[in-house]
Formats: sequence, structure tokens, C-alpha cells
Amino acid sequence: MNDRNRLKRLEGRIALVTGASRGIGAAIARRYAAEGAHVVAVARNAGKLEELDDEIARLGGSATLVPMDLKEWQSIDGLAAPLAERFGRLDILVGNAGLLGTLTPMAEIQPDEWESVFRVNVHANWRLIRATDPLLRRSDAGRVLFVTSGITRRAAPYWGVYATTKAALEKLAQTYAAEVDKTAVRVNVINPGPTRTAMRATAFPGENPDTLPHPDEIMEAFVAAAMPDFQGNGLWIAADETAQAAGPAN
Repeated sequence: MNDRNRLKRLEGRIALVTGASRGIGAAIARRYAAEGAHVVAVARNAGKLEELDDEIARLGGSATLVPMDLKEWQSIDGLAAPLAERFGRLDILVGNAGLLGTLTPMAEIQPDEWESVFRVNVHANWRLIRATDPLLRRSDAGRVLFVTSGITRRAAPYWGVYATTKAALEKLAQTYAAEVDKTAVRVNVINPGPTRTAMRATAFPGENPDTLPHPDEIMEAFVAAAMPDFQGNGLWIAADETAQAAGPAN
């Protein structure tokens, strides 16, 4: 058995994860809980959150469920007060929730959809920063991760709204990272790479999902970047490359 299986590397940390009801977000929540963190799980689907809570309980972990639509600004703005009252701080923030939007030519994207995808992928994450920054600064080692995509590294036709929002999210994160550089907070973006998720299946309907790693298989990078001793700031982290380098778990 290796150290990863023996030690709970996030013991006692308070971790807020958005989009936690399925896919990569659920995998993050499960793994953080297994590593000893108390997970504040945020998602729209209350039923799926309850299923996640059951999974976390089976792992011996604990969670607080927050059913919330990230398009509702008042809900995000109201997060800080109950977190401050209950925990007094926030150690880890993972902005994972995101919308794909329709893969279509730029000129054919509907304005309502453009605004909706920006609202979740960019504006909600800025609102989360605004709401939780004081709590992150109260942590001895606040860690912030925003989930991005490799699509920002190339120009791909029909990916306009998703690629543009993820590029904006990266700049938002880099700016925040520069602003907190002399504090105990560290801010990075993380790219899961091709992963077996519902969003991936929508984007690539002809792809065999069995050829892709399950979200649980790429979690090592998410754990490493959330640990108190991780000092990287303003980085673009490739989670799939970390998983490949680590090899299969013992």
C-alpha cells in the first residue's frame, strides 16, 4: 500500500466544490472527502447531491450539501456568511461547474445561449471569488482551482462560446493569482484532459467512452494542487499528464 492510500492528505480542510453532483465534480468531492476534507458540495440537482452524500459517507467522509443554481447571483453572494459562521474559513475552492453550449459557427450562436454559458463559466466564478476571498485569506493555506479545457490552447471551429469562456476564466484566474501572490492563497487552473463524462459524450458523440479515463483516475493532480504545501501559483495544470506519470495505483 502506498502513502496515498495510508494518509489523508487533506485532513481537516474545508473544500467547496461546484458542479459536484456528477462527472469530474463528483469525483473531486469523493476524493477530497476520502483524503479527509469536509466537502461543501454545490450543484443544482438536490437528488444527485444526496447520492453523492451517501457515497461520501460510505468512504467515511463528511459533506455539506448546497443545492444552488450558479446563475442566481444572490445565492452565490449568500454563501460566505453561513460558511464563515460554521467553519470560519475556506481552505479549498474548486470552480468546476460549467456549460458546453452548442457547437456551432460563431455567427449562429444565439445571444441567450452565449450569455448563459458566460454566466456559468465566467461570471459565476468571479462571484465565487468575490464571496469567498475573505474566507480563503483566513485559511493558513487557501487553495483555488478553476477547471479549464485544452480547447484554449488551439483555435477549433464551432467551439466558440465554450473556448472563449474558458479562455476568459483562465485570465480571471491568472489575475487573481497575481493579486494574492504575497498571501497564503494560491490560485491555479487545471485541465482534466479527455475524460469519460456526459459533457464529453455530448461534444464527441461518436467517441467510445471506454477509451477514456474515468474522472476518478485523474484526481491525483486535483489533490496535489489543493494541499497546503503546494506553492504553485498562476499555473496551468494538466491533470491527465499527472495521472499518466503516476501510473496505476498500487
